Formats: sequence, C-alpha cells, structure tokens
Amino acid sequence: MIRDDLASLNLDGEQLDKLEKFYRLVIEQNRVMNLTTITEPHEFAIKHVIDSLSAWDDKIFQGVERIADIGTGAGFPAVPLKIFRPQIKFTLIDSLNKRVEFLRRVVTELELDGVEVIHGRAEELAKQETFREQFDAVTSRAVARLNILAEYCLPFVKVGGVFIAWKGKNFREELDEARASIKIIGGRKIFIREVSLPTLDEVRAVIYVSKKKATPKKFPRRESVIRTKHLEMRN
Repeated sequence: MIRDDLASLNLDGEQLDKLEKFYRLVIEQNRVMNLTTITEPHEFAIKHVIDSLSAWDDKIFQGVERIADIGTGAGFPAVPLKIFRPQIKFTLIDSLNKRVEFLRRVVTELELDGVEVIHGRAEELAKQETFREQFDAVTSRAVARLNILAEYCLPFVKVGGVFIAWKGKNFREELDEARASIKIIGGRKIFIREVSLPTLDEVRAVIYVSKKKATPKKFPRRESVIRTKHLEMRN
C-alpha cells in the first residue's frame, strides 16, 4: 500500500485509489520490461508520486489547460499530476512503443479522461504544427541534462507558457550550462524551487522556465548535434 505515505497530500479517496492502482500496474509491467528500479511501496510513493507532485504551484499552473510530458517513461510526472488535477488535458510523449502501449493501458484502466499518449521522438514531433508551441506547460523528469532538455521541450511551449524540469542535486551546475540555450530557444525568466522529499537528505529542485518569444525554426536540433555543439550567446 502506498496510500499511507501519501497522507500529507490533499487527495481524496478516489485519487488515492487511482494512485494505488497505478502503482500495481507499474509493478506488474515492470516484471516484463524495465520501467523503474523503485518498486518498494514507500520509496515509490516518495520518489515517484510525491516528487512528481512537488512541482505543483497554484500560481504557476493558473490558466494551464494543456500539458505535454516529454520522455514520460512510466508516466512520471504526468500520471500523478493528472490524478491530482483531473481537469488538465495531458499529452504523454515517449520514443519507446512498449512504454506507450503500457501507458495507454494505464489511461484506460484508471479512466483518465483528456489524456493522449503519443509514440515519437521529441525532436521530430516538435517540428510538426500539431505539437509546436501548442502547450501551456511542458514537463520532463529524469530524461537528459537541462541544456538538451530545454531544446527538446521549449519548442512545444506556447509563448507565455512554462517549461518545467525536475532535477537532482547538480541542478545549479546544469542550469549554468543551459542558460544560453534557454535564452536562444525562447526562454527568459527562470525560477528554482528547491525540494526536500520526506525521509531523504538529498536536496532536489524543480526548475521553471517561462517562454517569452517563439522558438527559431531550426530548433530542436538532433541530440548528437546538441551534445557536440553547445549554444552560446553572441555579443
């Protein structure tokens, strides 16, 4: 049971039931494919569910109607956030079809309305009109270093929207590395929320990047190019 560890959250019985069922589905699927190394209920509740919900801020999410979750993996942070705020529409994007098939099962079994699951690579989908600059917010957790992640995610964000990234203890180093990329791709104001999860000593952070201008058409580049050719601001 994971619900005892979620008692501090403002969740009703139906939400707790859905999170419990989600946990069971992940553990069941984990036996046939690698979704997560975190399988013990207490750790799952803290490191996956509470961590996913740690980004919620009423002010930042005010007016947010559509969220894309890039590299969603086993469904974090998107599924906990959807259960927490069911009125928001979510698009879950992942490059591995087996994960996509699993998440479609999750959406069906948890009866999550307003959720679509898309199979594809972010750098390709971001150049399609259906997805480019169509989302109020874009989330991504444990996918890549921030400079790479920003180039993947910001093209999906509407001007005036926000890109949200979950980061570990090296978040300041990653942010310094990514500042030029963020600005060139259209991001401006950056807000950092340091997060301490229950029973864990390690400080983590959620990084919020507001988008102030349209992303130039040449972005995102291929991952191999992003890794070898870092963006720099010109004087």
